[in-house]
Amino acid sequence: MSFLEVRGLVSGYDRGRVLHGVDLTLDAGAVLGLLGRNGVGKSTLIMTLAGLVPVTEGSVRLDGAELAGKRPDLVARAGVALVPQGRRVWATLTVAEHLALARSRSRPGTWTVDAVLDLLPRLAERRRHYAGQLSGGEQQMLAVARALLTNPRLVLLDEPSDGLAPAIVDQLAGVVTTMRAEGVTVVLVEQDLHLAFSVADEIAVMEKGALVHRVPTAEFRRDPGTAHRLLGVA
Repeated sequence: MSFLEVRGLVSGYDRGRVLHGVDLTLDAGAVLGLLGRNGVGKSTLIMTLAGLVPVTEGSVRLDGAELAGKRPDLVARAGVALVPQGRRVWATLTVAEHLALARSRSRPGTWTVDAVLDLLPRLAERRRHYAGQLSGGEQQMLAVARALLTNPRLVLLDEPSDGLAPAIVDQLAGVVTTMRAEGVTVVLVEQDLHLAFSVADEIAVMEKGALVHRVPTAEFRRDPGTAHRLLGVA
């Protein structure tokens, strides 16, 4: 049995279905890079796994426990953490207040405030600043720190490199590598192929609400024709 098992997952919004029977399995500690053109359902899949988009059909099991249909807070308590696209930090709370709030909802584990600040020392320097005063890269690190402090077993990252400088993207890659070393399973939705290729064990590609291609990252990189066909990149 895989750590994450998604079977026949169907979900969407008021205007109709977006996911059409997604099947996905991941072992504990694996990192999956989830790629695809805009509008194919990547973010919807991430939001559905987090409990934020209702499941119409199918199953989502984490370490054998069914999560489909559960409230987002119960999904989070099961060990699922979402780092949403656009960061979504609270501008009027300080970094320290964000971390304290995340820690108050934490599962037991090794990720303490001190451990997170050791991993992300820039946040320690900005601890008393309001989130609205942070740069985009600092806000993204705060969103990641907030997720880590829940001591997750599965982290869902939705385009974390969006709008960030290359140096910050490289730092993000280091954070994801640390997560994997700690045994955390990661689903990484990305447009930045450099980031996805540098951290993912496998690459999966979505089209029209379904997974249509999945191979080890090294194999995907050796096949530029498939990448061009599926993603429109050289």
